[in-house]
Amino acid sequence: MIDSRSPQHGAPPDDEPATSKGAVGKGSMWRYMPLVVVIAGLALGYAFGLQDYLSLGFLAEQRQALRSYVDTNVLWSAVIFLLVYTAAVAFSFPAASVLTIFGGFLFGWMIGGALVAVGATVGAAILFLATRSAFGDFLRHRVDGVIKKMADGFRENAFGYLFVIRLAPVFPFFVVNIAAALFDISLGRFIAATFFGILPGTFAYAYLGQGVDSVLVAALASGRQAQISDLVTRDITLAFFALALVALIPTLVRQIAKRRSSQ
Repeated sequence: MIDSRSPQHGAPPDDEPATSKGAVGKGSMWRYMPLVVVIAGLALGYAFGLQDYLSLGFLAEQRQALRSYVDTNVLWSAVIFLLVYTAAVAFSFPAASVLTIFGGFLFGWMIGGALVAVGATVGAAILFLATRSAFGDFLRHRVDGVIKKMADGFRENAFGYLFVIRLAPVFPFFVVNIAAALFDISLGRFIAATFFGILPGTFAYAYLGQGVDSVLVAALASGRQAQISDLVTRDITLAFFALALVALIPTLVRQIAKRRSSQ
């Protein structure tokens, strides 16, 4: 006679599912942690008043001290700027345009633009991964119809569409980072499209920053704070859109050819 408590029969059947459910629950909780850190970092940034330092007003007041420090500590200043820019993008702090102008003013348009391109891409990738960790399967498993078709089409032409969106910054930078994660784009394509897509705008803003000194002085003389609109003209904005339209042509041609071949 076999003892019913022997190892051959194992634990009661209800034990294993309970353990598995507990493990799944803990895993589900941990996947939200990167996004929680991002939100907490953004909240702390506002709590400590970082928005007052990442502004053209602060640059106007401290421009001589900042430039003097950079001149005597070029390498260390570049590292600090790169880390600050990466953190600002990763935590979705709305200061990308101002920081790009900072970079051009402090390091020149070439070095400043290169630092911004690297920092923006790394920061965007961090936010992308945090969002995908929390909501990576959201669209794939919970939507249908037109949105699903849009997601599938975006995924098939991820580089082309994302590259165009980066060229013409119609949507806020952090919104694109989050949306790309929801549309299940590979990390490699995301990084490549982001880096190359932001280069024209990055170097354009860095070049504006290189000559921002006269704008800041004029604003201070008139008793007001300088604004981004004082630097970014309508012609520059139209040039970005024209560049994006040209970049969109190959993707549209491929889509048309694909539909014709399927018909």
